[in-house]
Amino acid sequence: MAVADSQDDVENSALEPILKIVNPAPTPSTDGIVLRALLEADLDTALGLSQAVHWPHRLADWQFAFRFGSGVVAERDGELVGCAMSWPWGPSHATLGLVIVDPKCQGRRIGFRLVQALLADLEDRSVLLHATAEGRGLYERLGFVRTGEVRQHQGTAQSAPLVALDPGWRLRPSDHADAGVLIDLDTAARGMPREALMRELLAASDTVVLDQEGVCRGFAMLRRFGRGLIIGPVIAPDARGAKALIAHLAGLSAGKFVRIDIDFDSGLAEWLESLGLMRVDGPTEMVRGPVPVPVTGVHRYALVTQALG
Repeated sequence: MAVADSQDDVENSALEPILKIVNPAPTPSTDGIVLRALLEADLDTALGLSQAVHWPHRLADWQFAFRFGSGVVAERDGELVGCAMSWPWGPSHATLGLVIVDPKCQGRRIGFRLVQALLADLEDRSVLLHATAEGRGLYERLGFVRTGEVRQHQGTAQSAPLVALDPGWRLRPSDHADAGVLIDLDTAARGMPREALMRELLAASDTVVLDQEGVCRGFAMLRRFGRGLIIGPVIAPDARGAKALIAHLAGLSAGKFVRIDIDFDSGLAEWLESLGLMRVDGPTEMVRGPVPVPVTGVHRYALVTQALG
């Protein structure tokens, strides 16, 4: 992915916090559960865990997440029975997700121990996550507080009427020259830098830009994920801009299974259902530490994924 020594330096610097997390010593417990670092060789088994709890992730989705983060697994008698991952973003923030315990081993505080192990290496960071209804109590016991909700919408996408934009505004495909500006827009909307992630997403996605007289004011991405396609992130100055971006990508995906995870206060839920994307879940957004502060006038309307934020 890197094309110059200077870019290599940026990416290696961004990955240094990960290297502190991925090699904890195996930690045994009185019930035979051993915690150790998640390895790339574990991803096939982690995929099996996600399938056991009916999550849609493909092996490629696990591999994508692993490239930017680190994790911990729980083993019992050599069998992997739980996992959890975290992703550091810049010097001050991180997200946490893909916390899964084998259904036959639930109720033994394995999830609590996995998350606790990750947090031990994230003490100096604000940590964000999206909690299922079943997991919310666990995270509250670990010091997380609710900051909002996400609305997961999915279904067979329908062709959407184009959203009218004001004179001087238009949609266009992204090109290589846009990369730096789109990365800056994502940083502004999230309140934390995610350059390496965004560069990989740009390479893997169809990206459309909201342009105002030659200035990038927003963007949205469409790529493979789970059962079909996912739209996200979506960054825009207002809901009309977000609708224009999403409608364009939904039109490209008509007849295909599409998912999008939106902020609960985005004002898009009813409109998305008119496109065939029905609400199926509502995870709780939580944080431990200060909430990231976005730049005024730049809004995140849809996530990359619930794990990555």
